Order: sequence, then structure tokens, then C-alpha cells
Amino acid sequence: MEIIGFALGLLIGISLGLIGSGGSILTIPILVYVMHISPSQATVYSLFIVGISALMGSIKGARENLLDYRIALYFGLPSVISIFMMRKFFIPLLPEKFFTILDFTVTRDIFIMLAFAVLMILASFSMIGKNPTADLTSVNATKINIAGKGIFVGLLTGFVGVGGGFLIIPTLIFSAKLPMKNAVATSLVIISLNSLIGFAGSLTDSNIDWSFLLAFTALAVIGIFAGMFLSKKMSNEKLKPAFGWFVLITGIYILIKELIFK
Repeated sequence: MEIIGFALGLLIGISLGLIGSGGSILTIPILVYVMHISPSQATVYSLFIVGISALMGSIKGARENLLDYRIALYFGLPSVISIFMMRKFFIPLLPEKFFTILDFTVTRDIFIMLAFAVLMILASFSMIGKNPTADLTSVNATKINIAGKGIFVGLLTGFVGVGGGFLIIPTLIFSAKLPMKNAVATSLVIISLNSLIGFAGSLTDSNIDWSFLLAFTALAVIGIFAGMFLSKKMSNEKLKPAFGWFVLITGIYILIKELIFK
């Protein structure tokens, strides 16, 4: 199973390279169900894997002059602060057991996976649906608007260990008025900052298997360069809905497994 898990690690990077999101949505199920890592530990690993992969992708975007550093700052700084606060102060306060209904006990790990599954299902709808073209004359792109969404994505990233690309990219397109290619490149910078700061906030509370984490991350990095290469040859409009259906099915699977077959 470990060989399969490492092979699937390539898909994490490929997803980020192709559509600028979806890395964490793949990472956590792979770590939990294929590599048999606990959900709480998987969220920590996910932050590092996706953070380093996105960082490598953002370097390529910088070389191609696709990054908007001003927008990355407006969105990224509030996001980074909120994710650090979430990982450092709120997550350690979560109880090991939330409540028991009949003979079913909702533990911290089950709660994290259920929240993650709901998030996957909600994210899949935005991927499956058609993305309307932004009317740049009617969009009110304010710094406060962008910063507020940055705070929300940061809290989400800190809680379930996702980079939030599926939320960041629409914000950059519709609120910040960035073209798609620039939005994807800029989102990778924000994802890398969010994820790595979140990981740093978890270091004191986690026992990291660095040999495993670095090997898995290396495959994801290879995947992101492969994804960025493939993005030049594939239609994002066709690929994103297909990925959305995959995310929807995976989210439903997690709900069923955690609630019925646990």
C-alpha cells in the first residue's frame, strides 16, 4: 500500500500544477486511508507537502512574471496570521472526544475527517459548475474584501489542513480582477505561505517522521512541474469539472466510511 500511496503523491502536485488547487483535497485522504496516518497528523503533513509543492510552483510563476505580489500581500498576510493562531492556540484546545450518540463516539480525528468531507463536497460544486466570466466593471475589489476572505481561508487552512486554492482562485479572479493564469500563479504563493506557516505552528505539538515526509513531498514537487507542463496542453475548463466529480465522490466516501463503517 505504501508504494501506491507514494505513487499517488504525484497526483497532489499534478493537481496543483494543472488547476492551482486540489492538492490538500487529495493529500489528506491518501495519507489517512492509504498510508494509515491519523487524521490529526495527516493535517500537519498535508500543510508541509502542499506548502513545499506550491512554493516550487510559485517560483516558476515568478520567472514567468505571472505573480501579483500586491494582491498576494493583501490576501496572504491576514491569512497567515489567522492560520497561525488557529494551529497554535485553537487546535490544541480541541477535546479528544466531542460527544457520544448511542454507541457512536465522535472523536477529534472523526470530527476532522467529517469536516473535511463536507468541505470536499462543497468544493466539488464550485469545480463542477461553470465559472462565469468576471464583469470587471462591476466588481468592487477592495483591500478589506480581499483581506476578509484571506482571514476565512486562513482559518479553514488551519483547521482541516487545506491550502484553500479552490477558494483563493475565485477570490483572485472576481475580487482582485486577476486573469486565470495570474490567479493560479498567485494562489500558489498564498497556498505555500498559508501551509508552511500552519505547519510551523504545529511543530511543537507533533512528532514528525521527516524521512517519510520529505520523500512524499519530493514526489509531489515532481508532480507540480509535470502538472504545469500538462496545463499548457490541456483545457482547464474541461479538466476542472472532471476533478470536481472525483472530489465529490471522495467526499461522500469519507462521510460513509467515518459514519457507518468506522
